[in-house]
Amino acid sequence: MADNVKLSDNERLELPVDNFLNNLSVEENMLIRIRDELYESSWDKMRRDLENRIQGRPYIFKLVSRTEHDIQTIEILEKYENKNNVNLGSFKTECNGDKYEKI
Repeated sequence: MADNVKLSDNERLELPVDNFLNNLSVEENMLIRIRDELYESSWDKMRRDLENRIQGRPYIFKLVSRTEHDIQTIEILEKYENKNNVNLGSFKTECNGDKYEKI
């Protein structure tokens, strides 16, 4: 796959796990790590916390001001996990940061 080709969300959902993982953005990686560390690996808890922040309700963790974009990204990551029966948090990057391996 050419590096400069941007896939749609639907096209990304069809990628094999290795390809999907290797095409995650820095922000997507951050969201997976935050979900696992602060929200007990639960997209629902993380999404609820972000939605509470948008609505001015008490929230758990103060994230950067990308809340609505993060919620959309969470939906794609969660769909991919559900479709492929994987937990993206169970993969980690190698030291050079460009490959993933199963923990």
